[in-house]
Amino acid sequence: PANLQLSEPPEYYTTTPPFESVSAQLIALAPTVIMNATTTSSPIKAVFFDIGGVVIKSPLIAMHVYEREKGLPKDWLNPNLGQGGGWQRFERGELELYPFYSLFGEELSDTGLGNRYYREWCQSKNEDVPTLPESVKIDGRELFGRMMRSSEFDPYILSAIHKLRESKRFRIVALTNNYSAQYERVRDTPPSQQGAHKFSPEAELEFLGWGKDTGGPAGPKIRALFDDFVDSSVVGSRKPEPAIYQYACKANGVNPNEVVFLDDLGLNLKTAQQLGMRTIHVPIGGSRKSVEQLEQLIGIPLLNSEDKNPNSGPGGKSKL
Repeated sequence: PANLQLSEPPEYYTTTPPFESVSAQLIALAPTVIMNATTTSSPIKAVFFDIGGVVIKSPLIAMHVYEREKGLPKDWLNPNLGQGGGWQRFERGELELYPFYSLFGEELSDTGLGNRYYREWCQSKNEDVPTLPESVKIDGRELFGRMMRSSEFDPYILSAIHKLRESKRFRIVALTNNYSAQYERVRDTPPSQQGAHKFSPEAELEFLGWGKDTGGPAGPKIRALFDDFVDSSVVGSRKPEPAIYQYACKANGVNPNEVVFLDDLGLNLKTAQQLGMRTIHVPIGGSRKSVEQLEQLIGIPLLNSEDKNPNSGPGGKSKL
């Protein structure tokens, strides 16, 4: 599938979704009170988890490998993802798969903007700016496919979720920027007729690691962990937009100040904090310490005994 030659993908993949963004509706439905830091003494009733970079190991790891292959500085691509455009529209369900591939690659290949964003990122980290690329060609499909195929459960977070569920004290919710709506539309596309064109929905899903045995980017193995799964591509709003956080609280019967939220991105945590949520950052390779912080907040053990020894390793890989 990685070498699949594509031509004339179905119109289904090149049009906007058959629904409008519901962000405005969500804001109308969601609580209007904005909690501040003084309200966080309320009992914790729910734990919200990001998926990519928290429950699932970060797709940025695959991106770093791609950067090295292209001779790019580490994290050169990442700041460009947060600047609006194809990635954000895809996560809101506003852009179909093939237009996303094209726009994703085009935007990431723009070294003028990419270098500007990267300089700003380095300045925010107080890091020296390395030699920057004059030109680069990013294959949007190849990069996105690598990011999706790299999915593995994080064993520390997985252990924490299981123990939270066993306690029966908390609402366990996924709050994720995801692509389930697009996956379902690809999955439900009829197979190509012989002689029509070379596009194969089945092969493309396999290329993305979303084959029939997985259930897509948010398959049953992941969804079974949660009481609710709030997916940006279905909701029509994405983090860090306040509407999706407010929607998740409303749908699960909690106020923001009754929620602990774990995410790997500071921008997403900032919005949660502004709404009144308690937050925990989950950096790449730092999930064990993040779970320890969650233990302190909720007062119950969440790690297995062997995981409490920092020299014992992560307990092995947990492949999806």
